[in-house]
Amino acid sequence: MANNVRRRLAGLVAAGAAGVMLAGCTVNVPDPAAPKPSPSVSTLATPTITPGHDAAAVAAKDLPLAAGETLAPGEPVTVSTRLEEVPGWSVVHSALQGETRYKKTDGCILAVRVSVNQGPLVVAGDDVASTKELFNYVNSGVAVDGLKPASLRWGEDSDKPQHNVEFLSLESSSASGGQSAVVLARLFSAPASSVYVSLACPDDKTLASARAEIMARLVVVPPS
Repeated sequence: MANNVRRRLAGLVAAGAAGVMLAGCTVNVPDPAAPKPSPSVSTLATPTITPGHDAAAVAAKDLPLAAGETLAPGEPVTVSTRLEEVPGWSVVHSALQGETRYKKTDGCILAVRVSVNQGPLVVAGDDVASTKELFNYVNSGVAVDGLKPASLRWGEDSDKPQHNVEFLSLESSSASGGQSAVVLARLFSAPASSVYVSLACPDDKTLASARAEIMARLVVVPPS
């Protein structure tokens, strides 16, 4: 039973991750004949309030990996993107089984996936260990001890000082024989939800340009 749950969870996390997986310095393209997860069914849920939790205070400061427990359980972290406003970028699909995918005229592909119900991968109270479990489950060949910290913008209020949320990342250079790529991911242990951002480009130069545009337009949204 536990194996079935983990297999289903892996499908939800991995199926739309920009079509790339990083193993060391190699970018692998998944088999197009592999089974696709069935569409999830959306249901209305009654909002919950965690006693003593100050969502506004959490959103008003940086969220390093060590501060994951300041989030309330049950309410997922989400992502806002406006990359289609940048010349050269267009939407491939939006909110398809939790994934939004973009393409750029220079060949770059970005996928942003938000997943919930990640309990089987959660290491309670430890976002670093939980995120390593996420990376390992997406691709067991990843050397998780070599993951590096990276940050994305945290909070949507443009009229307030900007804050960052810390992720773990893995990069690959086209010099290794494949595409240039970067993956940033974090499994938020308290709400048991994850954000997985995958960018692949033809070479290091186009990757650097696309990454700068993504950093300016992609915002990780705290639970309200």
